[in-house]
Amino acid sequence: MFLVRNNWDNLIEFKANPNEAGKVRVMRGVLDSYYSNTEKPIIIDKSRGWIAFLEMAEGVLGHKAKVIVPVRDIRDILASFEKLWRRNSSNKQIQQEKDNFWKYQSVEGRTEIWLQNNQPVGLAYNRIKDAITRGFSDRMLFVDFDKLTKNPEEQLKRIYKFLGEEYFLHDFNNVKQIFFENDDVYGFKDLHDIRSKVEPIAPQWPTVLGPFAEKQGKLNFWHDIT
Repeated sequence: MFLVRNNWDNLIEFKANPNEAGKVRVMRGVLDSYYSNTEKPIIIDKSRGWIAFLEMAEGVLGHKAKVIVPVRDIRDILASFEKLWRRNSSNKQIQQEKDNFWKYQSVEGRTEIWLQNNQPVGLAYNRIKDAITRGFSDRMLFVDFDKLTKNPEEQLKRIYKFLGEEYFLHDFNNVKQIFFENDDVYGFKDLHDIRSKVEPIAPQWPTVLGPFAEKQGKLNFWHDIT
């Protein structure tokens, strides 16, 4: 959809015969066709990219979007990336290390890299803050990791209410993973594996990152709205 939007007006055929409504129908057709093999009435499309293109999404859908925004203490997200790197660094070099070799020689340097604007943590963080600035707060439901793991039923009820769907009972002690991603493209193994039981996890950043990460707690701006 993003590429159709960006390239449509570059084609001479469409320059000669402008058709904005046709462009929108093609973009909607991409969305419909992508999920045409399922009969499920509700589809939640997972992508950190959507929040940057809510104007496009709403133009294609013809109504307001609904975005579930999972958030977690930034320091623990950075600690997870650090742990992944340590676990995988024995037999491969990821692109971030290739591009930032000297800065990658310390845990503080690696943390700074993940927070850069063109890296996963920094990019996602900036997109969330920007969507709020653009006036999309009412389309976004923030779900905090710690609150979800401490009281999953309460948080899932919030999600169902936000989506306008009827809540049903879940077994939080027997969570089955039904979708798997090819994590090789990200440079890490087991990046998206999930635990079978929903339970709280103690903060890991104090031992993984160290005292310098204390200052990054100020980045958790969503605590007042989750």
